[in-house]
Amino acid sequence: MKCVFCSSATEEKVVEYAEMGVNLGRFKAKVCTKCGETFFDSETAGKIQAKSKELGLFGLAKKTKVAEVGNSMAIRVPKRLAEFIGLKKGQEVLITPEEKNKLSIEV
Repeated sequence: MKCVFCSSATEEKVVEYAEMGVNLGRFKAKVCTKCGETFFDSETAGKIQAKSKELGLFGLAKKTKVAEVGNSMAIRVPKRLAEFIGLKKGQEVLITPEEKNKLSIEV
């Protein structure tokens, strides 16, 4: 198989796979020898998805809207996501811009 991004050769390896900072395990993959892109076959992707569901990670990413509250902007955090990161009402968090269009929230 050739890499779909850079057309270089790939080699079969066993790689660590993490989702949302949680390690899901080691899985067989094709890895590009030039750019390092990782490709999983459909069977392996199914195993990864099953592990993600088992750990409650699947479906945590959600779209939400920005609201205006007084002179501030408010972003609602879905309950399931708040529970996953341990966010509690009244808790202080640190919001940092990582890029022009990306924020990081530390709990």
